[in-house]
Amino acid sequence: MRDIAIGLIGIWSCSFLATTAYGQTVTDHYKTIINRTPYQVEVCTEVSQSGDKTGDAMKGAIIGGLLGNNIKGEENGGAIGAIIGGMLGHANSNATGGTKTSCRLETRYNEESVRVYSHSTTTFYNNGKQYTLRFQK
Repeated sequence: MRDIAIGLIGIWSCSFLATTAYGQTVTDHYKTIINRTPYQVEVCTEVSQSGDKTGDAMKGAIIGGLLGNNIKGEENGGAIGAIIGGMLGHANSNATGGTKTSCRLETRYNEESVRVYSHSTTTFYNNGKQYTLRFQK
């Protein structure tokens, strides 16, 4: 008798908790993502050069001026050394105008579109009102 009473209470509590939900549907949603895979290529371009010898002349003048200041007994050794060093720096410069090829490594990407699972939704009605729940499987 006691087992029957417990069974009836269990059935009664289940029917009490039950609602009148109906019309349930489950929909899976997908999204497209891009997978990027890096790779490197060497890119070469033609670059123009000015051929300006001014930088080499300035270096020669500075070095010549420093050396000229170290000559004992010479009053304007630094100025004379700067002039001579500038002329030598200009004359010995290997700067040439024109173009040269310059290469560098560049990272590029292969892209692949992939369709993947995003989430699911379930739609149901309860007492005449529509509900939609979002969830992950």
